[in-house]
Amino acid sequence: MRATIQLCTYNRSALLERVLDACFEQTVPDDAYEVVLVDDGSTDGTPATIERARERAACRFTVVSQPNSGLAKGRNAGIARASGERIAFIDDDVLVLPNFVEEHLRAHASHPQAIVRGGAIEVESFDDLPPPVWSIRNYSGNYFWTTNVSAPLATIRAVGGFDESFSEYGWEDIDVGLRLRAAGVKAAFNPKALVYHHKPRPRSGSVETMVRQARAQARTAVRLAKLHPNWRTYLATGINPLQRRFHEVTRGLRFADRFRARVGDVSADRSLSDRELRAARALAAEAYFEELELALGSERP
Repeated sequence: MRATIQLCTYNRSALLERVLDACFEQTVPDDAYEVVLVDDGSTDGTPATIERARERAACRFTVVSQPNSGLAKGRNAGIARASGERIAFIDDDVLVLPNFVEEHLRAHASHPQAIVRGGAIEVESFDDLPPPVWSIRNYSGNYFWTTNVSAPLATIRAVGGFDESFSEYGWEDIDVGLRLRAAGVKAAFNPKALVYHHKPRPRSGSVETMVRQARAQARTAVRLAKLHPNWRTYLATGINPLQRRFHEVTRGLRFADRFRARVGDVSADRSLSDRELRAARALAAEAYFEELELALGSERP
């Protein structure tokens, strides 16, 4: 088996059917790759979606079902069941192109020991896709980002897979990337290994979710910094004097209250204006840095 596409899913049955169909429609032979899906305790229509997918899958299709345990544990369950020489990670809101596996394998042929990062184009809907052409506007500087990345399976296993102490939202893939970098693993970028990443415009009903995720991400950021106390981590997480001081000032000026007032009523699901959306994102950032200080404080003896 040359490659494994690995993804985890939780309550995204509306997207999952399209995502799996794209995984099954690859230009490489069906016996050259497999799809390993981990259902992390979904409570929506995901089981029915998976059963329909089984009927259509021409490649090997393995499903692991587990109680809701978080992405790191789900990734490890997928890694344990993978049999491809290379493992390509995507998310359950990612639509791969037909040449996805082929392009990852082509890049690995030139860089056999490296990780391979692919291009990602953010879209608001899978029903309205732009031309599949990557540009610098779609660039991500992440070294290891599970929206679209592949690596030798043996290398991922050698660094210990994903750290399951990252049980909340955020940073579990960055942690793997930092361990890979510390082990001297190089990275190559192939813009032709392309995916569409579903990023719908936030609505009023998702503002509180944005804030909750920001707080969870702040808590896991402190975990990341404890494991990797270096400048890359401090810059990425905001755990540095400049950013912390700036947000200390904005908290003192009660900017969060101003941003929440600009967002307006979030009790009913409605479209956000550009001004409201900027305020919602700023509100989430304020929540992140507020929670960051609380989490850092709890780490002190």
